[in-house]
Amino acid sequence: MKLAVFDFDSTLVNAETLEVLAQAYGVGVDVKNCTLRAMEGKADFYESLLTRVAMLKGMDVGKAKEICQSLPLHIGAYEVVQGLHQRGYKVVSLSGGFTWATGFFKEKLGLDGHFSNTLHTKEGVLSGAVSGPMMRADSKAEMLASLQELLQVEHTLAIGDGANDISMFKLANLSIAFNAKEITKKAASVVAQTLDLREILDYA
Repeated sequence: MKLAVFDFDSTLVNAETLEVLAQAYGVGVDVKNCTLRAMEGKADFYESLLTRVAMLKGMDVGKAKEICQSLPLHIGAYEVVQGLHQRGYKVVSLSGGFTWATGFFKEKLGLDGHFSNTLHTKEGVLSGAVSGPMMRADSKAEMLASLQELLQVEHTLAIGDGANDISMFKLANLSIAFNAKEITKKAASVVAQTLDLREILDYA
C-alpha cells in the first residue's frame, strides 16, 4: 500500500487560509507576520495558531466558509491527485488549517481523506477558538504514523512547504519541498523546481 500525504495551505492551494480570512476581516498584517514566524520555525506552531485564530473573533460564519471554499488551487492539483491514484497511492491532506477548506477540496480533488482543525462558532460568528488533531508542530507526524500503521503502508510520499511539515518528512520514504521555505527545503529529499504540482509525478 502506498500513501501520498499533502500539506494543504500553500501546497495544494496557493494561499494560507488563515491569512485570507484575516485579510477579509481587516487583521491581515498582524496574522501574516505571525504565520511567517511559525512557518519559518521561529515561533511555536500551537501558540501561533491560537493567537491568530483569536484575531478572527466576531467574523461572520457565512463569509468565512465562502472564503475557505474559494481558495485558488496550485496548477496541476487535479492532475497530481489523479496521477497518484493511477499509480496506486491513497492520497490524503494533513493540514493545520480548517475543515471548511480541507473538506470542500477533498471532494473537489477526489482525495481519500483530510485531517485538519475546526473553527468554533457562536451565534453566527467565529468565537476565536479552534480545536482539532492538527494543532501542534508534530501533529502531522503523529497522524501520519497512525495512518501508516492502520493502512499497513509500505511506501510514503510527503509533500509540504512549511516548518510544521518537516515532522512528517522524517517518516516518509520520499519527501518533496514544494513552494517551500528554506528550512523545509533543507529537510526534504527533493526540492520541486516549479509551482506546478504535476512535477511531483516525476518523482512518485
